[in-house]
Parts: sequence; structure tokens; C-alpha cells
Amino acid sequence: MADTATQAGGEQLEEKLEGMLDIEKFEPPEDFHKHALLSDPSVFEEADRDWKGWWLKQAKELHWFKEPTESVDESNAPFYKWFNDGKINASYNCLDRHVEAGNGDRVAFHWRGEEGEERDITYAELLRDTQKLANALKELGIKKGDVVGIFLPMIPEVVVAMMACARIGAPHNVVFGGFSADSVKERMEFSEAKALITVDGQRRKGKTAPVKAKVDEVISGLDTLQHMIVVKSTNNDCEMKEGRDHWYHELLEKADDECPAEELDAEHPLYILYTSGSTAKPKGVVHTTGGYLTGIAATHRYVFDLKPEEDVYWCSADVGWVTGHSYIVYGPMLNGATSVMFEGAPDYPHKGIWWELCERYGVTLFYTAPTAIRACMKWGVEHVNKFDLSKLRLLGTVGEPINPKAWLWYHVVIGGERCPIVDTWWQTETGAIMITPLPGIVETKPGSATRPFPGIAADVVDERDGTPVADGQGLLVITRPWPSMLRTLYKEDERFVETYFDRFGKETYLVGDAARKDKDGYFWIIGRIDDVVNVSGHRMSTAEVESAIVSHRMVAEAAVIGQADEDSGQAICAFVTLEGDETEGSDDLIAEIREHVAGRIGKLARPKRIIWADDLPKTRSGKIMRRLLRDIAEGRAVGDVTTLRDPDVMQQLEGKIKEEHQSEQ
Repeated sequence: MADTATQAGGEQLEEKLEGMLDIEKFEPPEDFHKHALLSDPSVFEEADRDWKGWWLKQAKELHWFKEPTESVDESNAPFYKWFNDGKINASYNCLDRHVEAGNGDRVAFHWRGEEGEERDITYAELLRDTQKLANALKELGIKKGDVVGIFLPMIPEVVVAMMACARIGAPHNVVFGGFSADSVKERMEFSEAKALITVDGQRRKGKTAPVKAKVDEVISGLDTLQHMIVVKSTNNDCEMKEGRDHWYHELLEKADDECPAEELDAEHPLYILYTSGSTAKPKGVVHTTGGYLTGIAATHRYVFDLKPEEDVYWCSADVGWVTGHSYIVYGPMLNGATSVMFEGAPDYPHKGIWWELCERYGVTLFYTAPTAIRACMKWGVEHVNKFDLSKLRLLGTVGEPINPKAWLWYHVVIGGERCPIVDTWWQTETGAIMITPLPGIVETKPGSATRPFPGIAADVVDERDGTPVADGQGLLVITRPWPSMLRTLYKEDERFVETYFDRFGKETYLVGDAARKDKDGYFWIIGRIDDVVNVSGHRMSTAEVESAIVSHRMVAEAAVIGQADEDSGQAICAFVTLEGDETEGSDDLIAEIREHVAGRIGKLARPKRIIWADDLPKTRSGKIMRRLLRDIAEGRAVGDVTTLRDPDVMQQLEGKIKEEHQSEQ
């Protein structure tokens, strides 16, 4: 009987969502508009008219040891400088000023472990531990300008580690906890990190995986890495090397209590975060202090309409991605918010755990990825309906474009048709949200990120000459500097210019996404234009994945493309040529290659689909034509192939695809 009722309810919801697809716009709810921090549309005109002054005004919302008198220095474009005559510290802004204002007892994070463990960590407690760890780092010889690596799961110590680095002016280099030890080594090597803060083990879906022991296997050859600090999180056995390795809790016990925050130049590097590029070598995106803090504080406050005394905010991302940096750690803490931090998967110990935690902590603002929403849709509304989500008042999405049906499901099932949705577009390089609705002002359209945040200038241009495109698809660009923009690529200034500012000049930032604008000036982001795959909101270079596949002993060559995928937005599809006379591998070999890639990069990089190829379509100069591979993998008609070195390759591949389809039927 219950199953029949559930099925009937599902059919009714499906009909409702289908009917709502015809609704073009959703207005901000009247009550939300009335009480929103920003409710007057003139803010866009004001910020556009004097964008430099508007950003300087936002900067002055922060605490400065020396307040800036100027906004942006454009004299050496594209190496822009923001608030260059100011002195500031990120850790002080996130911690000290809230404690000094009498809010030290406010919960910064409701932390929930995978097995139900709970800790509430206040701003005063974070300040205490941050000062102790900062002193411990100094005792180990870490000084201003030294890079510190962080490889930690979603535990409160990751926040302390970031804050301690920021306090002494040591740029941090956080690596996503799902990446492999090889990826950690690569990023520590590139950034010449002096220390690495990691963990004994990490929990995932009821199992504990060793972390420190895996890092030990690959890290020994790094001469620059002098110290490893280990958080005891799971009591997982790991060896400690005398003189190099230190237990986190022992360092804190011995450290002095007081560590004044360094008064840093606004342009002092705050962190390096490696992101995939169109080559196998990741790009070390450098963000500096004053401008980055200004951008994320303003966007977090206004995009989420944050009222720190009333709201409980939850961003479900991982701190290892830029979303975690900007909207789990720095943005919320700059604004004195109370947040939820969850160490676990969205379907463990059950498929309603997110909604259980929303009820448990009274979450009012929730920010997640379209991939996660689609997964929840697939699991069914029964996992949502068990819990009270009535305190939610705003929903957000991040990481990739959201399809209209998922938007509407989110609106109806999670938001109860009362919560505005902020569909945000931005990237590692921009540091902060760039295109988004302001929830008290802007009418929303399912699938559109709507319009640029106040003070941001964006456009869609023709790929040939950079002229604005009035109708149809073009390239997304940002046409003037913004405070939270990346300053360079770590130790690769030429690559920075070449990647982002070479195509249309040093005043126009090339995003790397295709987009279109509609008649209302709303932006619709279409997807990547370079060889980067966006899996569940996580960007991975096709070249990086190809390198991992080719490193397998049986693989001669590989070409990777991104394919549209119902669950993850995009999935990795690999065309693989085997060594010797082998033309086709077994299911066991497919599994072996997938695990090999997971070991080299991380599980997210595993190809979902492997197509065996005798050869790959190449130009006469040897360049692989991935456009043709995308066409053939997605069943589109293949155009002119006469320019290929061997046009017969496409016929062979079409035969392989047909065989694949027949075997699935």
C-alpha cells in the first residue's frame, strides 16, 4: 500500500514539474523581498556607475590595520592590484574581530561526523586553536611567504589549519581529500611547500582509509618538504618519522596561547589552489588577501542574504575546492555566520542524511551542486519528506549549469515553493561568485545564472574577433577587473597571460566557457570550450586523465572527452588504444584501468565509459580531433574527415560504437 502511495505521489510530482516548465520567470517571494538586505534594483546602476568606488566601499566593511585609499591599480594589466596601500589579515577578520565584538560564544560550525559524532565549535575556540597552531608553525621555522600544504577531510582542524597559515602570512595549498597521494605529491612539489598538514585516516561510507601512510609512500623524495603535521582523527596506525613528523594535538599542547595576526599587504598571497588546465600540468591559481576577502565577503552576504544572528548556513561542498575556500571557510567566517560542516557522503548512513541535518541544525540557507540535486531526484522524495525543512528560506546551486527540471524539483521538493534559488556561476580563478540572482531583487529563470553581481562586467563575444554577440552562442568574458580575481599562476606569469588574457587583450578575461544572453540580458552558461571535463562540478583536465590512462602498462594511447551525463553533468569517456596487437580489452581490464586512474588522480577521474580504438582520428600534424570523438560518442553525424591523416579511422570507431550499443541491448 505504501509503495502504491509513493508511486502515485511520484507521478503527481512529475506532472507538476512538467507543467511548471512553461513558467518563464519566478519573482522573489514578497516577504523575502521586503526583508532582503538588498531590495532596490538601483544597486546595479550604482555599482556600474562607479565600480571602483563601490568595491572600495565593500572593502571598508572589513577590518584593516591600515585602511586603503585606492581601489584598483590598472597600470600593469593584466597583473591588477587591489587596495594596494592597505594592510590586512584574513585570520583576524574571520576570528578576532568577532570575538572582540562579543560574539566569541557564537557557533562557527556545527560539525557532524559520518558516524553521528557531533561537535559545536565557537569562534572563540577557533581563535584559541588557530593561535596555538600558528605559533607551532613558527616554531617549526615556517615564516611569512612559505607555502604550507593541507590535505585534510571535512573536519574542524582544516579550518584551524587555513586560519593559522593566514595568520602568519604563509600561503596555504589545500588538496581535495578525495585526490590520490600522487596528486598531493605533485602539488607539494609544484608549490615547494615547506610543511604538510594531514591526517592519520579518513572515513568514507563506514570504512576508514589510511591517509598519512599513503602520503608517506610517495612524499619521501621532496627535499623542500621539511615537516608533516598529523591530525589524529580515526586512530589509524601510521608511522611517525623522527624530526619530520609531528602530532597536531601535541604541537597545540606545547604552543603559546597568543599569536598576534601579521599585518600584511593587501596583495600578500593568501593561498594557492591547483586547478585543471588544458595540459596535463595543473595550474596553481594564486589569490591574494585584501581583494579576495572583499569579493567573497560581499558576495556571501548579499547573494545568500545572510543575517548572521538568525541564519544557519550550509554549503555541502568540500573545502578542497574553491567553493569550500570561499563559501565554507572564508566567506561565512568573515560575516560571522553559523555554518554546518559534514564529513560524509550524501547517501550515508541513509539517503536522507542531508535533510536530517537540515532539520537537526535548523538550516536556513543551503548551497549545493546540481549533480547532488539530480542524485536526490533519482533516490526519491520519500527520503526528503521524512524531515522538516520549514526553516529553509534560500537555496543555491554551484559548480555547473543546472537543467530546468532539476531546478524546479529543488524549488518544489526542497524549497517548498517559498525559497528563492540563487544559481551561481563562478570558478577557481574568479575567487567569488560572478553571475547570480540577487534573491530579493532579480526574477529567476530555471537554468539561467541571470545577471552579473553588482560591480562585475561580463559579456558574450564572438570567438573570432571578440565583438559582442547579440543573439546566439559565444564566449563568456569578464570585461573589467574585480577584487577577488586570480593574480597569476604560481611561478608561471607567462602561462597566466597566455591562458586568460592573450586572446582578446589584457583588459578582457577569457573565462573558458561558452554562453549566450537572452532578450532580458540573462546569461545562460553552456559549458567548457577547452579540454576540461566538469564531473559533478569538479574540473579535470582531459590531458591529465589521458596521462594517467597511458601510464597503465597495457595502454599505448588514449583520448578523453566529456560526455553529457544525467547523474554528474559530464562524465569521462576514454578512447583507448592498447599496446601490441591487442585491439580490445576485457571487462577486467576496463576495471583495472579505471582503478589505475583513481590511484593516480582520484576516484572522480575514473572514466565512466571506455571505447577500444585501433587508432584515433588525427590531423596530418598529429593532433587528436576530440571534436570528432565527441560527435561519434554522442551519436551525432560526423562531418568532413578528409583532413584526417587516416579518414578510415572514423569508420572503424563507428563500428565499435555500434557493437557497444548492440551488447547493451
